[in-house]
Amino acid sequence: MMRTLRRISKVAVGTVAGALACAVVAVGGVDGASLYAPVPSLPMMMVAVGVAILVVSAVIRRMQFVAPSSRAQLASYWLSAATDFADLELGFALVAGVHAVIAMTGGLSSPAYPLLYGVVAFAMTVVARPGALATLAAAILLELALLARTGFVDRAILASVIHILCIGGAALAHALLLRGVTARYRKKRAARLDEELIALRDSARDYRLIAAALGPGSRAPRGRDEEEKLLAIGGVGMIGDAASWVLSTVKRSLGARTVAILWLDDDGERVKLKEITSDADDITEQPRLPSAGILGAVIRDRAPLLCAATKPGQLPYYNSNRAGVAVVAVPIIEQGHLRGVLAADRDGSFTEADRDLLADASAQVLRVVQAEQVFRAVERAKYEHERFYQATALLGRALTPEQVMETAFDAAAAIVEYDAAIIALYDKQRQKHTIAAVRIRPGGEGLIDKAQLDGLEFKDNAGLASMVVKNRHYLPAGGEPREVTAPIYTRKVKVDDAKSLLVLPLLAADEPIGTVTLVARAEKRFGKDVREMLAVIATQVAVSLENGFLYKRMETMATTDGLTGLTNHRTFQQRFEDLIERAARHGGKVALLLCDVDHFKKVNDNYGHPIGDEVLRRVARVLQDVPRKIDIPARYGGEEFAVLLDNVDVVQAKAVADRIRIEISKVVVETEKGPLSVTESVGVSCFPDDGSDRATLIERADLALYHAKHTGRNRVVTWQELQASKQKRAS
Repeated sequence: MMRTLRRISKVAVGTVAGALACAVVAVGGVDGASLYAPVPSLPMMMVAVGVAILVVSAVIRRMQFVAPSSRAQLASYWLSAATDFADLELGFALVAGVHAVIAMTGGLSSPAYPLLYGVVAFAMTVVARPGALATLAAAILLELALLARTGFVDRAILASVIHILCIGGAALAHALLLRGVTARYRKKRAARLDEELIALRDSARDYRLIAAALGPGSRAPRGRDEEEKLLAIGGVGMIGDAASWVLSTVKRSLGARTVAILWLDDDGERVKLKEITSDADDITEQPRLPSAGILGAVIRDRAPLLCAATKPGQLPYYNSNRAGVAVVAVPIIEQGHLRGVLAADRDGSFTEADRDLLADASAQVLRVVQAEQVFRAVERAKYEHERFYQATALLGRALTPEQVMETAFDAAAAIVEYDAAIIALYDKQRQKHTIAAVRIRPGGEGLIDKAQLDGLEFKDNAGLASMVVKNRHYLPAGGEPREVTAPIYTRKVKVDDAKSLLVLPLLAADEPIGTVTLVARAEKRFGKDVREMLAVIATQVAVSLENGFLYKRMETMATTDGLTGLTNHRTFQQRFEDLIERAARHGGKVALLLCDVDHFKKVNDNYGHPIGDEVLRRVARVLQDVPRKIDIPARYGGEEFAVLLDNVDVVQAKAVADRIRIEISKVVVETEKGPLSVTESVGVSCFPDDGSDRATLIERADLALYHAKHTGRNRVVTWQELQASKQKRAS
């Protein structure tokens, strides 16, 4: 009850306010004499200002109005009527505002009446019928209320009648204009649509003839919906042509006036006039006809019928009550299911041989339909297999996990059109799911909140993703969200506008490593065949992801030191060379820090190699934390480390080296023999000031490091300082 009241207040509050404004104006709440008096009426001024605010608010609210979603409108009558209430609010507010102006500018003799005629004309032209009629009624009622306040004198009555006639004339003129323009537009649109359908049918025929001869790489890329549309258009065209030929042949053979195919409607109460050939000029243009009379007897009994003379109205495909003609009609039955009726009529009676001929013709029509169904099934399967091949080929080229996930989205799009796709990875040890990749395709905006999903982590729960991982099978079974009440991931993740939903397990060696979720606004997007193909693709995605993780681990092992996690010596040398080449091209700088842990041999000898390894790991952590993210720390060998500083001169490099040295001196490693602290010496060289090639820079940084070691340790020495020291000693 409370929810209903909230919905009513949400959609109807503006309409009520507009109606109240009309009522206030009708009883004289705004009056020019009172407002223009030496001492204006304060309440009346407040009413006038309130009406003005209401008009502005109503216009703004209508311009910004967004209709509730289709699902919301289905759930509530009040929400389904929200657009009508918005129109009513606008109409009432405008009429109240204009009548307030009329009341302030002379009443029945006001020069502002054209504004009222314009408001009524606008409503009749633009606003939907409920709002338009309400605007017209409000304008007339307020006019009558003004007459009553003025007094029923002859002059006032005449003026009021003229105003009401003008209001009605404006409404009528614009309604007729709108109807005429709309009718003309619809006629032109129908003609243009017929031309386009003919062109599409011709294109579909060409497509059908050449598609089989072309490989998938030679065809223009088409989505599944477009392929289905082309197949449907082509199928209808081919069936129509074949049926027309059959009808023309039957007409000539039987000497009939009219031969028609009437297809049974879904409800079985009416028939559709599918194809007809006739010499008569009174054939109906109605697409659906009642299944009564002679046709009703054939449909009811599912048996052929011969009639020597019909009564008026028994043949529904004639506009006139044509009577006295002979009719033969046979049912079109496919595997026990009644599909329609094939009927023929002429002036002379039909024989049983004519009936048998018509029965053979109905069988021929049915064969054409069945052949087209087989063709469509083959083409659909061919299309799906081509897309399936493309999807698997895409996955075969991906190496890293990130590439695999992006390619997985492309592979799924090659099979089915979706609006959003999400890949979540599952950690079996922690029993947690993490959203690893999200793609929102054009048109899917607003379906799901990408920012809410990025990096989302959640534990095993009762959601679809957790159930899919647990059961190793996709959900929902039919691919539609209404089949389940559980959330996909967590309750906070909403996909209310989705009409199609599929969550697939990523299985590698029958072990779940995550899920891939596809969401679409369109209904019945993930049919049985699509689900089965996507399930195979998901398995390949899982295998490719496992290979991607393995590739990433191998790449990490090839470029990273196993003990410290820093860049290894070989990769360091390559990166150093790349930085020097780039700096040489752009006139930049590169600084090299060579670091060595002081007295490290004593650490190993006195505390053991495990403690020594821990010292190296702690030093490496400092080298990762102190420099910038763009700088490259590396393990050079043993207890030696190197740091490459991009676009840094020697002064800045020494400052960074000092911060590293100070932070390392603060490191404390707890051992059985007590806390252990270490220090580090650093040598610095800089490109291009200290050398123009990698070997020279390394040599000079190493010499500076050697000098730091032999002049007290726990200090930073640059190559330039080393040279200055040598010159000082020489002098």
